[in-house]
Amino acid sequence: MTGDRPPLRAVIADDQALVRTGFRMILAADGIEVAAEAADGAEAVAAVRRTRPDVVLMDIRMPVMDGIEATRRILGGDGPTETRVVILTTYDLDQYVYAALTAGASGFLLKDVTPERLVSALRMVQSGDALLAPTITRRLIERFAVPDEPQTVAPHRDLSGLTPRELEVLRLLATGLSNAELASRLFLSPTTVKSHVGRILSKLDLRDRVQAVVFAYETGLIAPGGGS
Repeated sequence: MTGDRPPLRAVIADDQALVRTGFRMILAADGIEVAAEAADGAEAVAAVRRTRPDVVLMDIRMPVMDGIEATRRILGGDGPTETRVVILTTYDLDQYVYAALTAGASGFLLKDVTPERLVSALRMVQSGDALLAPTITRRLIERFAVPDEPQTVAPHRDLSGLTPRELEVLRLLATGLSNAELASRLFLSPTTVKSHVGRILSKLDLRDRVQAVVFAYETGLIAPGGGS
């Protein structure tokens, strides 16, 4: 059924058993293995460390430990380095979603997501892409970022390792431009832009474009309301 696609293993974390069952059925129908289920954040952290999945579907509001703290622990220094977290939420512009993104999540899905969208989103994240368009991430940041709050995204990193061109690419990426739009704006080929983005992520030790957008705002490279 899965053809030449690489196998994908997931953990589902949600305090509602019916939600977990529904997602498990959808994923299983597409050949995605559900390595474990968790009813709260603490169980999710333990399950991820035990099974080392590719992707975690993480509800935000759960007992014992919420999804934000669970995400932070899963993506911390002692967690599996390749595991990605996708947040499950009821509202797309939610301060808790923003907090989850700053904790390292690669994107979010609404709980009423269609089966096709759910499967394609997980495979997108597995391939290393960010689930959210930078424009959506920017809308979250514009609404919830507090200019004077302490930096929460890897304060030990700075921008000094980036070339002037990479800084320019990061600044424009943070305003929501796609690779094609970046290429047009900078008079570069899409391949060159992709290479620049890859080097930016590598130098800043960021997982994906969503994290690059958050990082640009948290470090003050671009200010809320300061898009181009």
